[in-house]
Amino acid sequence: MKKILSTLGMASVVSLTLIATPVNAGKVVLKVPVWFPTSLPALGTSPAWIAKHVNAISGSDMKMKIYEPGKLVPPKEMLEAVSKRQVSAGYTTPGYNQGKLGKKGAIFSAVPFGPDAPEFLAWVYYGNGRALWQKTYDDAGFNVQSIPCGIIAPETSGWFSKEINSPADLKGLRMRFFGLGALVMEKLGVSTSQLPGGEIVPALQKGSIDATEFSMPAIDKRLGINKILKYNYFPGWHQPATLFDLIVNKDVWNDTMNEGQRTIIELACRAVMTDALAMGEAMQFDTMKENAAAGTVNKYWSDEMLATFSSKWDEVVAEAIAEDPGFKVIWDDMQEFRTNYAIWNEWAYLPRPGTSRD
Repeated sequence: MKKILSTLGMASVVSLTLIATPVNAGKVVLKVPVWFPTSLPALGTSPAWIAKHVNAISGSDMKMKIYEPGKLVPPKEMLEAVSKRQVSAGYTTPGYNQGKLGKKGAIFSAVPFGPDAPEFLAWVYYGNGRALWQKTYDDAGFNVQSIPCGIIAPETSGWFSKEINSPADLKGLRMRFFGLGALVMEKLGVSTSQLPGGEIVPALQKGSIDATEFSMPAIDKRLGINKILKYNYFPGWHQPATLFDLIVNKDVWNDTMNEGQRTIIELACRAVMTDALAMGEAMQFDTMKENAAAGTVNKYWSDEMLATFSSKWDEVVAEAIAEDPGFKVIWDDMQEFRTNYAIWNEWAYLPRPGTSRD
């Protein structure tokens, strides 16, 4: 088990369209449609935070305006639209574009049993993570510049209507699940789908799905998942940390925007990492208490179940490496970084409750 729980920032899954005024005007207007409603904590509130600070810093040279979901471009069409300059930019996470980037793209969103937020950020900013992230878009033929722009701490790993005491209890379930973790669940007989947040509760009410994971307790509660499903399972083995990025059409980034404007965006994206992650960490405990008082039963996966998830994850990795050499390049680089990081991780931090270091 990992001994470090991230206490660094959290960020949102949003979409960002960047539409610039003519370059000779010296101004850029950033029209920002978001992936999630701005009323949704952390996932939706972060773009408003970014806009507020970008507008304050840049003055009249660059403005950012937030648009609710679906106003300018459908989220699922964002990557292609940005690449073709139908829109200038988008705020997303590679895990939502796994069908276009391959499984290797999802590594840059969340890695089952992978790095927590501090370690993930260390690899991205001071290892080879960011270069490999950009190369993934380039190799897939997309004309976009990727800027890491958000991170959230661990999610819960699922809401269920019944207790899950063994792998057999998962078989046959229909479950909303995100990213590479969904491949693990499928190996255990779960039928998965990656429904948008707004479709989860209706799908549960209609009986289209039996269980779900989505995000952190405070965000899940805002959707109303806790009113339908009783058992909330921890820890978030499938998403110890989740990263997001701002993708900008390369022509816009390189030619329309000047160095100062690019720097403001880079700094705003780094800053929102800390702000959103801190927000996410601060709002979970009250929600968990309220949920428990209303009947939610928090459960921690047994050692048997965690070992099962881990074993199936190893199978997913082996298969992904066999299918795509590019996955192996990214995976090997991350693992080399984590091997070097391990001595710091082992010695620097207090053990989590219920664990000890020999």
